[in-house]
Amino acid sequence: MSVIEWKKEGGVAVITMCNGANKQNQEFAKQMNRCFDEILEDTSLSSVILTSSDEKNFSQGIDIEWMGQKMQDQDFETIKSFMYGMNGIFKRILLMPIPVIAAINGHAFGNGAILACACDFRFMKKDRGFFCFPEVDVSIPFLPGMIAFVRKAVPEYHFNEMLLSGKRMTAEALAASHVIMKACDNQEALMTEAMAFAATFMKKRGILGELKKRLHKEVVHIMETQDPVHIDALDLFVQE
Repeated sequence: MSVIEWKKEGGVAVITMCNGANKQNQEFAKQMNRCFDEILEDTSLSSVILTSSDEKNFSQGIDIEWMGQKMQDQDFETIKSFMYGMNGIFKRILLMPIPVIAAINGHAFGNGAILACACDFRFMKKDRGFFCFPEVDVSIPFLPGMIAFVRKAVPEYHFNEMLLSGKRMTAEALAASHVIMKACDNQEALMTEAMAFAATFMKKRGILGELKKRLHKEVVHIMETQDPVHIDALDLFVQE
């Protein structure tokens, strides 16, 4: 069953997460990678939009029930494989030689919000949906790499508040602090704005890819050197 699909609209690849709350597990990472592979093979594509088919949710983040069952089964290798897989997704977005634009059409919580922050640009509809990092309330700390690349999307003062409080943010608040490009009135306006913006990118992949590689060099270094320490030790939860 497909949990992620994509289609070509002119020079834009529209990736649609299509599994309701779009909770992230090993299958989610596998299918997202497949979409990226297929998109990069088509050199006529000049940008990517990432969105959801669910009217309420962009992505609710990590599939906690799935991960909890894996922990109970002591299937630690699958958990590690998933964490490395999602880190690979984030890194691919950071280094993608075409711009990746998140069209946030509903709730973006936890790893869902983090996924949007990995993208180069974000739009969000304002008639439904919150954006937040609830990790402080579920005792799941950010990996160092996550902290590093979320900072490129969220101003430090705002990130500090969101990370430590778990506060839910509206599209209007995110637009005011330039986390998103625009707070759109509804679903139709969201996709119209995102598509129009995506269509402005007719850049050569070579230069855009090199710019992103240099721009995110330090972030990628953290992801490759610091994150494995926590993943391999399964240092993914705080018990106290």
